[in-house]
Amino acid sequence: MIDGLADIDYWTRNVARRRNSFWLPTRTDKFYPDFVAKPKDGRTLVVEYKGKHLAGEQITQDTREKQAIGDVWASKSAGQGVFVLATMEDGNPLEVRNAILRALKK
Repeated sequence: MIDGLADIDYWTRNVARRRNSFWLPTRTDKFYPDFVAKPKDGRTLVVEYKGKHLAGEQITQDTREKQAIGDVWASKSAGQGVFVLATMEDGNPLEVRNAILRALKK
């Protein structure tokens, strides 16, 4: 989904626990979001993807913590960071695309 967005210059899969991986601190460890991208406007887009089984009413404490941490990171970034926790609750990949587009418009 990220690759097909016209507003994105480049993106990468964020591999956990590598020297140059992007991470955010949790209560007990580090959180490595799934993707990091650079939109054409120069901000940093961070995307964490959760499957249907971890979304909606099934959301876990771990997912809630990641959402909160990502939201705080974005709010403290002086407008330079965008965090998206994207899911496919209805099984449609466009849900992920639309979540990213909504976040980029904020």
